[in-house]
This record gives sequence, C-alpha cells and structure tokens, in this order.
Amino acid sequence: METIKIRGLARLTSAIFVGWGGLLSFKGLWDLFYGEPEANLYAPAKWAFITQEQWLRYAGFELVYGAACLGLAWYCRRWAQRLPETVERPLREPEFSLFD
Repeated sequence: METIKIRGLARLTSAIFVGWGGLLSFKGLWDLFYGEPEANLYAPAKWAFITQEQWLRYAGFELVYGAACLGLAWYCRRWAQRLPETVERPLREPEFSLFD
C-alpha cells in the first residue's frame, strides 16, 4: 500500500496563491499610491510615454489580480478542510522501466 497526502496538496496550492497574491496586491497598492513607471526616469518630461490613466489602470489590474489570487488561496484552504489527510491505495507497477 502507498500513502498519498491529499490535504497537503491543497495546502501547498493555497500557500502558492497566498505568496503570489500577496506580492501582487502589495505591488498594486504601491503602484496606485506611490510608484510610477520606470519610463518616467528616462523621459524628457514625466508621463510623456505612459499617461497617469494608463498607469492607474495597470496598477488596478495588479491589485485585482492579486486579490483574485488571495481569494483562490482562501477557497483552496477551505476546500482542504473537507479532504482527508491521507489516502491509501495499492502500489501499482510502473507501465515501463528505463533499464529493461
């Protein structure tokens, strides 16, 4: 018999979504309230290449995308509570072997 940890897979997925969503949400908030595009550092005048409207649209997208990832993380965490910790199944023979 082999034991497969099922709940851990959902928790791992949740942790990945929390990490990515937290990073994106922070970056979105940073860009909305403090940040500016790198193009402003090299342009002859600020907001010459990218308008503030375009930048705020991009920052809003980052924030919404990060919030969606955080929502998926919460959902995966809740869903993991319904799963069994482990599942046992009979050990299967591999379909092919490299060194036969």
